Parts: sequence; C-alpha cells; structure tokens
Amino acid sequence: MATVINGIDGLKAAVGNHLGYSNYMTISQERVNQFAEATGDHQWIHVDVERAKAGPFGGPIAHGYLTLSLGPVLLPEIFTVGGISMGVNYGANKVRFMSPVPVGAKLRAGAKLVNVDDVAGGAQVTMEVTFEVEGAAKPSCVAEIIFRYYV
Repeated sequence: MATVINGIDGLKAAVGNHLGYSNYMTISQERVNQFAEATGDHQWIHVDVERAKAGPFGGPIAHGYLTLSLGPVLLPEIFTVGGISMGVNYGANKVRFMSPVPVGAKLRAGAKLVNVDDVAGGAQVTMEVTFEVEGAAKPSCVAEIIFRYYV
C-alpha cells in the first residue's frame, strides 16, 4: 500500500526518509520490444533473443532507459502526494545504470525523499530512486529524479 504524503508540508516533513518499495514487475521480452519500437533502439542485446544468448549477459536485457522509464509505473505503488493540484516530472540530476536487467527478471523500485525546495506555486522535490532486480548483488539503476508539485 502506497504511503500518502499530504501536501507540501508533508513532503518537507518526509525529507531524508526512505518511503518504501514497489511490488516486483516481471520484465518481458514484449515490453523490451515495444520500448525498442518506440525509441528506435533495436540493438541486438535487447531484441535478438538468439544472438543475445551468446552475448555478454547470456540473454537479452532491458534498455537502461526502459528501466528508468518504469518510474511512473512503480513509484505510485510507493507513494502518492495529496493536497496538490498536479505534479510533473522535472528532470534528473544523476542517472547510473550499474547492472543489467535481464528479460524475465523481476524489477522493483525503492524511493528516498532527498530534498524539497520551494518554487512559485509549489515545491521541487528530489527523490533518489533505486531500481533493483530480485536477487541481484547491486542495483540496476540509481537515479536522482526531480518532480514539481503545485498546489
């Protein structure tokens, strides 16, 4: 169940807190292929299942940016913000892809609220989001993601 953060004051009160984890999502070859189609990135390590078996990862892997793009799917399972009129993605300060996400793996996200700054009409919120493959020794992606929430 997602943590509900109430308004800008609630965000400020949660700075420094780890907000939890999403459920695991299985990364399918179909999803990888759809991402390749949407982005034009058809590199064989992602979409050529047979060739990828002989590649460095022993099978196809998800695109790094596919992993990152799953934030809007997984983060609402961790937290929601009430008492606002809208929220928007604002960008990222730092993104690192540290280990692959094999097709068929289970992936989840964890979120830590790092900072809240006032902006006109709302707040700019920085989250450290960690994407983890079940059973992997290290995260697949760690990203400092910025949102803006308006009242």
